[in-house]
Amino acid sequence: MSLPRVVILGRPNVGKSTLFNRICGRRRALVGNEPGMTRDRLYAPAEWMGKQFEVVDTGGMIPNEQDLIPAEIFRQARVAIEESAHLILVVDARQGIVPLDEELAALLRRTGRPLALAVNKIDTAKHSPLAAEFHRLGIANLFPLSAEHGLGVDDLLIHVTAEFPAVVAAVSDRGKEGPAATVRDGDEDIAATAEPIHVAIIGHPNVGKSTLLNRLLNEERSIVTPLPGTTRDAVDAEFERDGVRFRFVDTAGIRRKGKTKLLAEKLSVIQARRHLERADVALLILDALEGVTALDTHIGGYAHESHRSVVIVVNKWDAVPKGPTTTHEYTQTIRQRMKYLDYAPLVFVSALQGQRMGKLLATIIEVAAARRRRVSTAEMNRFLKEVDFERATAPAGSPVRLYYLTQAGVAPPTFVAFSNRPGKFHFSFERFLENRIRERFGFLGTPIVIKSRVSR
Repeated sequence: MSLPRVVILGRPNVGKSTLFNRICGRRRALVGNEPGMTRDRLYAPAEWMGKQFEVVDTGGMIPNEQDLIPAEIFRQARVAIEESAHLILVVDARQGIVPLDEELAALLRRTGRPLALAVNKIDTAKHSPLAAEFHRLGIANLFPLSAEHGLGVDDLLIHVTAEFPAVVAAVSDRGKEGPAATVRDGDEDIAATAEPIHVAIIGHPNVGKSTLLNRLLNEERSIVTPLPGTTRDAVDAEFERDGVRFRFVDTAGIRRKGKTKLLAEKLSVIQARRHLERADVALLILDALEGVTALDTHIGGYAHESHRSVVIVVNKWDAVPKGPTTTHEYTQTIRQRMKYLDYAPLVFVSALQGQRMGKLLATIIEVAAARRRRVSTAEMNRFLKEVDFERATAPAGSPVRLYYLTQAGVAPPTFVAFSNRPGKFHFSFERFLENRIRERFGFLGTPIVIKSRVSR
């Protein structure tokens, strides 16, 4: 059952995102003093007095604006209005009524949707008289409030959710239920439970991240323009394909610190890294026309260091002149420039044309399964007896002898090796052991963590 949607609208910089964060109970949207912080429409679940709904944040609306990004923001807001059960128009009490407020109020009244007016920035009792003049906008349901401090927001929500159905608490039998589906992967059964695969789309600006999300969803969820840095907030969306649920997050383009000057850009990069660290799988998007840049290797390092599973996606492949060895040459170049991601599979796609989207989703499923694969201790030690450690590069001192190897965790796969040497293994030996584990057990797309313990 789909939840009713409450859409927050208004001109730029009146506090829409602050109200959005207040209602959903977390700092989901970027908030700052710069106008235009929010561009794409953002969705978040919310609950008020036992009534569940979805709250939608939109960018600052400027009707009839000809510039590309404001026009796209307005188009995104119109889509949100069409999906809404209730609209909230936010205005700034400190600034009073401006012509754009009057234009938006008239536009929203014509939609015929239930409409409430949130007169924001009434932070103290002395500001209360400022709300009176906003009755001129012709919206009967007016609510003075302070989104920043939470004052008056409860009265607004009581009104907005009055017609929403209440959720009846039911006794959960989840503990008795089996997995929803099972995906076979070698000797392992990986349960496809209700938890979706969390995927972060990362890359430098203008490589096609938003285009890829829109193509996977078959809808214009993210604003797409030729201008770099169009996406600021992380846009997330959940969908299901062939019984597998995915939750994709389209993050802002990551730039080097010296290249980010606006507050919105700095916050969006911080948020992109935060969403990366919460993901199961990172899609590292490369521009096929640019090749592998220094910034690409920098961003790939973020994913590797945070122990995310990685799929390298070479986008705009339709625009590359093809030859008999084109794919091989690209692959060699990427492997040479990103040696630390040699475990990550490569998928060549065209997000614009929708090429190889099925292969990309299949690869994500395979990588997510490998991330949670567990190998029994008995099998690990049978494998250990077969490894020829004479092939390993011998570190200084006495040779390393491994007595016992066990898997201590998943996501990422973590192994504990008991040996005759205290301290951390030499890099070359650790690399040798990791490569042998991959040869035997796969672990496609996921980093492997090896911890050493001395055995007495």
